[in-house]
Amino acid sequence: MSLDRPRNVFPDIFPPREIRILGAGRFGRLAAEKLRHKFPDAGISVTDRDGEKIERLRRETGITGEVGDSIQSMVRRPPAGHAWIIPTVPVHVAFEWVLQELSKEKEGVTRLPVPEAAAAQVPNPIRSPSGLSIYSSFATFTCPEFCTEPEEVCTKSGKARIANLFEVFDEIVIPEFTPLVLRSWQLAGGVGGYPARSMKDLLGAVRQGPGKYLIGTSCRCHGVLDGLEWR
Repeated sequence: MSLDRPRNVFPDIFPPREIRILGAGRFGRLAAEKLRHKFPDAGISVTDRDGEKIERLRRETGITGEVGDSIQSMVRRPPAGHAWIIPTVPVHVAFEWVLQELSKEKEGVTRLPVPEAAAAQVPNPIRSPSGLSIYSSFATFTCPEFCTEPEEVCTKSGKARIANLFEVFDEIVIPEFTPLVLRSWQLAGGVGGYPARSMKDLLGAVRQGPGKYLIGTSCRCHGVLDGLEWR
């Protein structure tokens, strides 16, 4: 099931005016540095549980930050639809946010493990330690930090791209489950994210009706799947 906005047309919210980076670890710092350089007029903020990391980032780059849990910060202070979300924390941000939002409502939501039948339909699946999520990638190697995710070929191997992973996710067929896939876009080399309005589209798609859903977030090469039941 496709979300409302086309996946092969770059979002019209560009250049970004507001960027929220989730995580101030190594990848969050790299994202902050690259995006500050590429989009000097954008308002950039970073959220992380570690106040020392936030303070260090502020001293070195001038980027402001918020100490706290990344998902809870977006539940308490929902991002504007035009804001870009850059997830650099080891959780499935869009899924966890949808789960938190649905848990506020009386109908109820239950997290489900991704069925093995879904893992069999994606490249190089790896199940998370919790047994709930499935990670998938076309790559069997470590990708370059500055990969720009070209449409025709793989940056590392130079081989032709065989498919887009977000389209593979969208074509998963499992009885009773509806796939909903959020595409991640490259804003800079090695830095991916999506407009907050795309997360809200995802939430709205689940709210359209009760059932079991496979929620995916994916760029062309890498992605993660999680499951839920909305009653």
